[in-house]
Amino acid sequence: MEKFKKEIPFLLIALLPFGYLAYIWPSLPQRVPMHWNSSGEIDRWGDKTETIIIPFLMSGLVYLIFLIIPKIDPKGKLQNMGNKLNDFRLILTCFMSILGIYILFSIKTNNGDPKMIFPLLGLLFAFLGNYMKTMKPNYFIGIRTPWTLESEEVWTKTHKMGGKLWFVGGLLITLTFLLDGKVQFYTFMVIIAVISLIPIIYSYIEFQKLKNKNQND
Repeated sequence: MEKFKKEIPFLLIALLPFGYLAYIWPSLPQRVPMHWNSSGEIDRWGDKTETIIIPFLMSGLVYLIFLIIPKIDPKGKLQNMGNKLNDFRLILTCFMSILGIYILFSIKTNNGDPKMIFPLLGLLFAFLGNYMKTMKPNYFIGIRTPWTLESEEVWTKTHKMGGKLWFVGGLLITLTFLLDGKVQFYTFMVIIAVISLIPIIYSYIEFQKLKNKNQND
C-alpha cells in the first residue's frame, strides 16, 4: 500500500495529457492537423482518433519505462540512486506531460509552432546535463558506452564532462527560438550531434588512458 501511495504523484502527472485529450475530444473535428513543417505550416492531416496515440507516446511511455526498468535491472544499481532516481523520473514525466498537452493544444487550435518545441527540448537537455554529474553507474540511464560500463572511474569522468556539455548545449538549443525555420532545425541537429558524439569519444580516450596506466604500473 505504501508503495502504491508513492506511485500516485507519478501516475497523476502521466495521466494529465489523457485527461486533457478527453476534455477537448468533443470539440475536435473529425479531421485534424497531425504535422507541421519547419515554417509552421500544416503538411499532414489525419483522423482525430490518431491523437489517442500522443499521450501514450509521451507521458504514458515514460511512466511505463520507469515502472519496468527497476524490476529488470540485473544488479539493482538503479536502486542505489535513491531519491535522485525519483527526482529524475518526476521531472522527465512532467516534461513529457507538458509536451503532450502542448501538441494536443496545437492540434485543437490548428496552430502548431515548431519554434516552441526546440526551447522545451533545450530545457530538458539542460536539466539532464545538470543531473548527469550525480548519476551512478547503471545499465539504463546515462552515457552508456562499453568504456563507461567497464570502469566506474571512466563513468564518473565522462558524466562530469558530459553533464557540463549537455547543460550548455541545452541552453543553446533553448536560444534557437531566435532563429527561423530550417536554420533553427539544422542548428538543433548540429548541437545534438556535438553533445552526443563528444562524450562517446571522451569515454573511449579516458578508458585507453586508464588502461595504459594500469599496464605501466
